[in-house]
Amino acid sequence: MLAQQQGERQGVAGGEAHLLGRLLLGEQSAYCDLVNTHQGAMRAVAAAIVGHRHVDDVVQDAWLAIVRGLNGFQGRSSLKTWVLTITANKAKSRYGLNRREVLFDDGSSDERFCAASGQWLPVPCGWHEDTPEALVSEGELRACIERALQQLPTLQSAALILRERVGLELQDIAELLGVSLVNARVLLHRARIHVFTAIDQYQACGES
Repeated sequence: MLAQQQGERQGVAGGEAHLLGRLLLGEQSAYCDLVNTHQGAMRAVAAAIVGHRHVDDVVQDAWLAIVRGLNGFQGRSSLKTWVLTITANKAKSRYGLNRREVLFDDGSSDERFCAASGQWLPVPCGWHEDTPEALVSEGELRACIERALQQLPTLQSAALILRERVGLELQDIAELLGVSLVNARVLLHRARIHVFTAIDQYQACGES
């Protein structure tokens, strides 16, 4: 398994290096490939930080910075991380984030959450055995989750969206949001509590 994972990472790195080389040569098709590969994640990052209304402006600003900065890309991170970091920085610089939302917490307020690993223990009470994907596919529950997300402070919503929808690791989320790893874990923990509570209420009462 470890060898397979290492091979996959090397494959991704090799693919990125090849794409970067094509970009630096000015190949038009390479820019199309870059957009097709990362545009969705960029829009998700922008939406997580500034909301859907300003996504287009942020992504446009990010693409301009990416194109202008390609020659200076030194490969200290993956190309994806670099692209998403620029997107997050453009979102934060354009509209800002309220960092007063970040508070130290060890997560001990909820016995279902393990702060050390950042993982949930038993599933929240009231959840049935369907997969999360199956639950989200239900229109009414999707609306319930979206309402819960809109009620969250910006950083908490951003952390949850970046983890669950973009699939970023906690360290990457912390770097994109400009917070410590501990605070990123706390933000994700609190956001999950809020959303799971909304789901519990929806399943118990049919409303959120």
